[in-house]
Amino acid sequence: MCGVAGIWQPDVSVTPLRERLEKMAARISHRGPDDRGVYTHEKLGLAHTRLSIIDVAGGHQPMRAECGLVVSYNGEIFNYIELRVELEQAGWHFKSQSDTEVLLAAYHFFGDEFLSKLNGQFAFALWDEKKQTLLLARDHAGIHPLFISRQGGELVFASEIKALVPVLKNSLQPDHAALDQIFTFWTPLPPATGFLGIEQLAPGECLQLSPQGEKRWTFFQWQYPRAGEERKENLDQLAHELRELLEDAVRIRLRADVPVGCYLSGGLDSSATTALVSHLGQKPSTFSVNFSDPDVDEAQWQQQLYTHLGVEHQALQVSDCDIATQLPRAVWHAERPILRTAPVPMMLLSQHVSSHGFKVVLTGEGADEVFAGYDLFKEAKVRHFWARNPDSAWRWKLLQRLYPWMDLGSLNYLKRFFGDNLQHADSALFSHLPRWRNTAQCKQFFSASMKKASGDAALESVARWMPIEAKGWAPGHHAQYLESRLLMDAYLLSSQGDRMLMSSSVEGRFPFLDPRLVQFANSLAPHQKMPGLNEKALLKRAVADLVPQSILQRPKQPYRAPDATSLANAEYMTDLLSPRSISQAGYFDANKVALLWRKAKAGKLNATRDQMALTGVVSTQIWHQQYIEGKSHFVSAAA
Repeated sequence: MCGVAGIWQPDVSVTPLRERLEKMAARISHRGPDDRGVYTHEKLGLAHTRLSIIDVAGGHQPMRAECGLVVSYNGEIFNYIELRVELEQAGWHFKSQSDTEVLLAAYHFFGDEFLSKLNGQFAFALWDEKKQTLLLARDHAGIHPLFISRQGGELVFASEIKALVPVLKNSLQPDHAALDQIFTFWTPLPPATGFLGIEQLAPGECLQLSPQGEKRWTFFQWQYPRAGEERKENLDQLAHELRELLEDAVRIRLRADVPVGCYLSGGLDSSATTALVSHLGQKPSTFSVNFSDPDVDEAQWQQQLYTHLGVEHQALQVSDCDIATQLPRAVWHAERPILRTAPVPMMLLSQHVSSHGFKVVLTGEGADEVFAGYDLFKEAKVRHFWARNPDSAWRWKLLQRLYPWMDLGSLNYLKRFFGDNLQHADSALFSHLPRWRNTAQCKQFFSASMKKASGDAALESVARWMPIEAKGWAPGHHAQYLESRLLMDAYLLSSQGDRMLMSSSVEGRFPFLDPRLVQFANSLAPHQKMPGLNEKALLKRAVADLVPQSILQRPKQPYRAPDATSLANAEYMTDLLSPRSISQAGYFDANKVALLWRKAKAGKLNATRDQMALTGVVSTQIWHQQYIEGKSHFVSAAA
C-alpha cells in the first residue's frame, strides 16, 4: 500500500504545485514511509508516499513511461506476472519488475478496458500527457480509499482526507446528514464522508477528466441474478470450484518481495486463509489480538489452529486502558466518528505486526459478506418465514435456534425486537431494519439543532441508494448487498481495515474479495451459501480437509472488542463530555450526555445501544476537535 495525492487544475494557475503536493504527502507519510516522489505538469501534480513491497528497488513513484503515461498508485495487481507476459508479447519493454509498470502498460494497450483485466486492490491517479487526460479509479471492493474535493475550478484528491486539508481553500465543515447516517448505519452512505464538499470515489468507479469534459462510470458491478436464475450445480461441484478459486486467490496474494503474515482470529475465515497458505507450502507467521474479557476473547480457538498447523504465532494482549488511551489515535486515522471501539485493537495489532518486521498480512475479511456468515442473514431468513404468518404461535420461536442459550425472558425480547416491521417483508431493506432501528436510538442524544440540521432522513436515503435491479433479487441477496456495499465497504474495510492497517504501514490482503471469487459467490442462490440456518455451509465444505472440525463447527462469533466501559477512566473524558465542550460542538444534548456519562461511571451501561451511544458521542467529540477545530493536543497524540 501507499499514499496517493494530487491536484488537477486545468484552467487556473495557483501557488506552485510542488509546494502544495509536498504538504499533502507529508500528511500521509504513514501510508508510505519507504520513499516519496512528486510529478508536476502545468495542469496536474501528483505526489506519492511509498510502502515498498514488490520490486523494492525499482518501483519508485510517481512512475512515468516513455509513452507519456504517469501514475501514482496505491495497492497491488496480484495477477501482474501473468499480465506482464501478455504485455511483453504485445511489445512493451519493461524497465522494472513492479506491478506499477504493468498497470501503465495495460492502460497503454487496452485503454479504459484495462481495468477488467486487473485482479487486485487499488486506488490510483493515471495521467496521459499526450491526451491531457486524468483517470482516477478505485478497486471493485473498495479496499483502498480515494477522496476528492472540488474548489475554484480545480480538483484535489488523496488517499486520506487529512491530505486534502493543507490545500483546501476553506476549513473542514461537518456534513450533518452524513453524521445522521453514521448514527444509523455506522457509516455515511457513499459518496458522503462526514465532511461537506468532500466525497469518496465509489468501489469499482472511475472518474476521467479531460479537455472534453468529465466522464464517470463503474467497471465492476456488485450484482446478483434474478431470483430463480442462479446457478444450478450440486454442492459438491460448487465446493470444488470454490476451493480452486480460493487456493488461487491465496496463492497470488502471497506475491511479495517482503515477508507476508496472516491475521488469525480463530474463526473459520482467517483459519481457512492461514490453512491454505500452509497447504500451498508456506509456514506463515500468524498474529492475533486477545482480551481479558472471555466474552470477546478467542485465544482458545486461535491456539487450536496454530497448533494444528505448527506455525509461529504472536498474540497481542489489549487492555481496556489501551483502548481508552488509543481511541483518539484511531479516530484520527478513521477520519470519522465510530460507534464501536473495535477499530482500536486492530490499529494496535497492525503496530504489533510492523514491530515484528512485516509489511503484509492476509486476512479473512469478506467471507461473511460473500458467503452469508453473519447472524443477521439467519435472522432475516427466520423473519421472512415468520412474516408469512405473523400471528403464528411458533414461527418466531425459531429464533431460539440462533441463540439457544437465551432464557424465555430474553426470547420474548427477541420476539419484540425482530417482530417489528414484519409488514415490510417485501422491502429490500427488511433484513437490516431491526439493527438500524437499534443503532438509531443513539440519536436520542442529538441536540435539537443537530436533529434539525441532519433531517433524520437516513432510511429514505438508503432506499434511494439501493440499485433498481435489486427488485428482482432473492431476499437473501438484498441482505448480502447491504452488508457488502454499505457496512463492509464503507466501514469494515475502512475504519477497521485500511485505516488501521496503514496507521503502521501494513498492507492487508483479502483473498475472499478476489473479484473472481466474488462473482462466483454472487452467482449462487442464497440457499446454496446458507442452507437452512447453516452459515457459510459451502465454504465449510470447500475447506473441510484443512481446518479442524472444532473450528468448522463452532458458532459464528463476530470480532468484537471491550466497548464503551473501557473508556470510563480515560483522562480526556471529563473535559470532552463537559457541558461546555458538548454545547460548543453542538451535536449532542449536554444534559442527556451527562446522564449517560454518570451511567457509564457507575458501571451500568448494560444495553448495546448505550454502549454505542457513549462511544459515538466520545468519538464524535474527538473527531470534531481534531478535524473541525484542528486542536493539536488530540492530533499530536494521534499522529
